[in-house]
Amino acid sequence: MSRTFKLKLTGILALVLSTSLALGILVSCVVVTQEPAQDDETEHRWPSPPDGSFVSVSVGWIHACGVRPDGSVVCWGYDGHGEASPAAGTFVSVSAGTHHTCGVRRDGWISCWGYSGHGQSRPPTGTFASVSAGGPHTCGIRPDGSVACWGSNRDWDDEFRGLATPPAGSFASVSAGDGHTCGVRTNGSVACWGNDEFGQSSPPAGSFTSVSAGFEYTCGVRTDGSVACWGNDGEGQSSPPVGSFASVSAGFEYTCGVRTEGSIVCWGWGYGEHGATQPPDGSFASVSAGGGYVCGVRMDGSIVCWEDKGIIVVIDDLQGWFDYLLRGRRNHQG
Repeated sequence: MSRTFKLKLTGILALVLSTSLALGILVSCVVVTQEPAQDDETEHRWPSPPDGSFVSVSVGWIHACGVRPDGSVVCWGYDGHGEASPAAGTFVSVSAGTHHTCGVRRDGWISCWGYSGHGQSRPPTGTFASVSAGGPHTCGIRPDGSVACWGSNRDWDDEFRGLATPPAGSFASVSAGDGHTCGVRTNGSVACWGNDEFGQSSPPAGSFTSVSAGFEYTCGVRTDGSVACWGNDGEGQSSPPVGSFASVSAGFEYTCGVRTEGSIVCWGWGYGEHGATQPPDGSFASVSAGGGYVCGVRMDGSIVCWEDKGIIVVIDDLQGWFDYLLRGRRNHQG
């Protein structure tokens, strides 16, 4: 069973689709590195990740980027907005968002590339310790621990959510989701802001070492190594397994985490039916879950990725109605 989603074609989403996508084309949503051939019933899948060694990887909606040991950034996947065309130079970290990417350079300044219709790719001046690219917004932590966000305070439906208005205080980490953001304060507590329709911005009490904001839900690793999730749990994405974890990554409607012994376990959409929740064996240093694609960095620095083969995009008609998974609330199963 595949999963499809319907949404009105608007300016931003028109940019996502190549003008060559005409009536009757079937396209994978986790796709398109180039204009697809105009063949009916054609599916397009993610390319294989590049060879070589990486220190980190970040998966966005339909693209991914990684940092090599020499500091260079390599991206792959959809590049319709330039989100997979990284800036030159050396970086310490990179974060792939919905339709844009940002990275922290070795001098502490941030560079962003890709879609910036809401200002999400126009970072402020000054140095940062980390950055997280979300939907129409981006957030970063400055050296003094304060959080700065830029882009829109409104979500993709143009509803005011306060996405780019972080709380005061000192933070150790921050994670920007599609419509909300969460951060771990220096005292270990989690604070969230933005859309809270499903409770994704209402974190539980307790102390955490990390947090990851996904699509309508959030997960974090507690100081005892257990994972706690909150928000939408319609596909089991907020029902983590027991055990001790080193890290967790919240994606679309599925989540993946690296256990303390290095193996990856995933849960959520499909319950292992399609592939995104079926990680490979082996030991990993990190994992990143995106729109329908997951990548992990193995202990030797190589990247391995796997995708959800049950999610597709279907072009319905030339008036602009198409099935797209950008709005999970407006979905049907086929």
